[in-house]
Amino acid sequence: LKKRKRQEDFQKVKFKVGKKKPKLENATDTTFKTKAIQIPEQLKEDGVLPTQNRKLNIKDLLSQMHHYSPGVKHNALLGLKELLSQYPFVIDAHLSSIISEVAAVFTDKDSSVRGAAVHLLQFLASKIRAEQIAPFFPLVSAHLSSAMTHISEGIQEDSLKVLDVLLEAYPALLTDRSIILLKNFVELISHQQLSKRLKSRDKLSWMLSVNPNRRVTSQQWRLNVLTRLKKFLQAVVDGSSDTEDEGLQEQKDNSHSVRNPIYISWKLHANNQQPIQLFENGGLRPKINSSFRLRSLTSVMDSAEKGLSSAENLKGFIEIIIPLLIECWIEASPAQSAPILGNLLESESQQLMQQVLSIIHLLWKLTKRHDETYKMELWLRMNYLVDFKHHFMRHFPYSLQDTVKHKKKDPCKRNCMKSSNNIDHLLLNLTLCDIMVSLASASTLQTDSGWLDMIRKFVTDTLQDGSKLNSKQVNRLLGVTWRLMQIQQNKVATEPLIKAVYTLYQQRNLLFPVRTLLLKFFSRVYQKEDLRTQRIRSRSKVLSRWLAGLPQQLALLGLRNPELSNQLIDIIHSAASRSNKELLQSLQATAARIYDPLEGTLVLLPAEAQRRLVQLVYFLPCLPASLLACLSRCCIMGRMSSDLAATLIGILHMRSSFAGWKCQVQDNSVNDVDYFSFLFSTLIGFSREELTSLQGIRGKPHISQTQLSPIRLYLTDLDQFLHHWAVTEVICHSLSTIPSQSQCFDILQTGICKYLVGLVVIPDSTAGSVLCAINKLLDQACIISENLHRFLASCCYSLLYFLLTIDREDAEHLQKRDMLWRSCISALALLPRLLRLMLQSLQVSRICRDELPIVAQLLRLLMQHGQLRSHMITNEFLVQQIIKDIMTLKSGEVQEQWLTDLHYCFNIYLASHPQTPGPINTVY
Repeated sequence: LKKRKRQEDFQKVKFKVGKKKPKLENATDTTFKTKAIQIPEQLKEDGVLPTQNRKLNIKDLLSQMHHYSPGVKHNALLGLKELLSQYPFVIDAHLSSIISEVAAVFTDKDSSVRGAAVHLLQFLASKIRAEQIAPFFPLVSAHLSSAMTHISEGIQEDSLKVLDVLLEAYPALLTDRSIILLKNFVELISHQQLSKRLKSRDKLSWMLSVNPNRRVTSQQWRLNVLTRLKKFLQAVVDGSSDTEDEGLQEQKDNSHSVRNPIYISWKLHANNQQPIQLFENGGLRPKINSSFRLRSLTSVMDSAEKGLSSAENLKGFIEIIIPLLIECWIEASPAQSAPILGNLLESESQQLMQQVLSIIHLLWKLTKRHDETYKMELWLRMNYLVDFKHHFMRHFPYSLQDTVKHKKKDPCKRNCMKSSNNIDHLLLNLTLCDIMVSLASASTLQTDSGWLDMIRKFVTDTLQDGSKLNSKQVNRLLGVTWRLMQIQQNKVATEPLIKAVYTLYQQRNLLFPVRTLLLKFFSRVYQKEDLRTQRIRSRSKVLSRWLAGLPQQLALLGLRNPELSNQLIDIIHSAASRSNKELLQSLQATAARIYDPLEGTLVLLPAEAQRRLVQLVYFLPCLPASLLACLSRCCIMGRMSSDLAATLIGILHMRSSFAGWKCQVQDNSVNDVDYFSFLFSTLIGFSREELTSLQGIRGKPHISQTQLSPIRLYLTDLDQFLHHWAVTEVICHSLSTIPSQSQCFDILQTGICKYLVGLVVIPDSTAGSVLCAINKLLDQACIISENLHRFLASCCYSLLYFLLTIDREDAEHLQKRDMLWRSCISALALLPRLLRLMLQSLQVSRICRDELPIVAQLLRLLMQHGQLRSHMITNEFLVQQIIKDIMTLKSGEVQEQWLTDLHYCFNIYLASHPQTPGPINTVY
């Protein structure tokens, strides 16, 4: 039984044929189903980062910069340029990554990748400012140094292209690492060699290297490197704190050069509205009384950080580079290239020699930036003068040669050399002269006389030559000339040099920069000569001739070149203030052309130049009547401002005998009669011819006419009127300062009666000006003629009638009202006879009815005015008679309001004879 039960527990399953085996309970199901997955969001473009045409964003392109394939990296660089040109804002967001990745491929093995990197860097330089790239520039500079010192010749050549881009865009940032880069420059053209003679390994000698694997010749490669070195040193010179121009401007011994003046308004000082501050250095900075000096930041840096600003570093670089430059010179010199041709150079040799001298010249300029300049110049002379004389001056001067190839048809003619008409070689010779003369001084004149005579002859011949020189060549030429004049200061040596410069100055059609440089040179020579004491002063005849010709040049120049005219005026002013006899005589002879009111220099130039020309009037030896007439016309024509006209009038007053000088003024400088003629002509504001031409004008809108006055007013433009009025106030002030007022009034009365009385048409500004002058000069001792009384009475009524008939919409003439009203009322208040004559002329029976309201309004305003109250009471009978005549004409008609107002004012102010004064003024 038990056995049967065990068999039931482990019963074997029997399968039938053709049936599938049943699945086990613990069997694993290995079946699966597939289904497509839709991911449209991943197929869309990135909405945050823009992409270029290949759908690659900035991160994709930067990641491809690490690819092993040169083609991928080249395409990535092209894609970066395309992306950044389309979306410039990406540059600011990813500047660090872009700079690091682009700089890393400066040393890539593939030339196409390096070329694309240079193009991209050039594009980025135009988009990135210096302050943006400054934090990343040490990385860029490190990759540049790595490329310049790379073992591959192609990478070295392309590093110069990178250097060109950085020098053009970021010169200041590049020169901060000058010591490292200068050493890289040296290693590009030379290699170190330990000298067996030297016991110490610290001093290594450098010699030029020759690499036959380069694509260019050794001389061409050195030319490429030296060209970049010259640009780099130029950036160092330009970036120094004491930057100076080349040539004439680089000399430091001129402490009396032209400086910016300080303009002071003495009126503000007199009223305590502006404090007086003393300035030094020509107004550049306030004067500070202190014995302490601030130490510059360069003094606390180590020698590596100072760069070439350290004298030690500069000397060390000069000791390395000068022997290499001399070797380059020797290879390119005429003795090595073509001994037969002597001092004739080929183009490539000339370029290499020019770069050699330019680098030395820049190094010489850097030596002058140090405090101990004299010691540095002495060190340079002791170490390099002998080599320079032997190599540089051996074939001086140098000329450029061109190779001319003839056609094969002529077998007899082969390549030949001929002298070129191009004067590019002149800069080579001038640079050499500049270097050499900087090593000479007055104490070494006898020792250096041989090669100094060569330079002096070359400079003189070049200046006297008629060839066209550009401003750079002339600047360097004048710098050498100035240095030669300082080395040998006697007249025998300096006069030929000045004469040669004057020969160049006399040439026509000189360029403006060239003419400017020549003017600065002569001005500097004149100031230097003028500083000498009278005992040792020896005037240069050529310099005197140049000064004497300046006024005539100014008159001929006119408006063609205002900048050149300003320079001429400055020099003339400087010489005139020093009482230069020759210049003052020439200025006197040319004054009539300079101050011509129609086409003179004064009226053609801008305001600032006009101011300097007006100041020159003070220095003229004599002021004849013809010149004063021109100056009067300049004042009243409006072609210079009223303030400037006031300045001119003040200068003439100071030159006159009425200025109140305690010492005797120059005899016959300004004749009294001519001075009064000037004041009267300027007061009138119109010439005799202009007044005559006005007599034929009739009717509106130019004429204001009334039947009660024989004078008709010519209505001037507002600008002309305001200018004339401002000048009139200055003339009246000048007249009031003359001691004898009665005699001055008699002269003015005579002029008015002679030139104005009898005219029918008078300008409104002239009439007002005459009344102002009368008011200013009139006192109890003055006796007025009857003709002047009647003329002034007619002027007063004509002006008052004009003021009362101005249309309220006429804004131009309304601005004249207050000035003319005050002058008329003041004259009527000062001269009771004048008021009586004007009232007597009001014969209303002769006028039309339309003018009656104007006469009534005038009487009402005169009665209401406080200053005229007593005079109107005195003439009560005349006023009453005028009112009766008006009533007679208006009898039988309805009484109008203006007539009622007239009766009311008469009864209030005159009929009752009130004793209390009325208002001071009345607004009409």
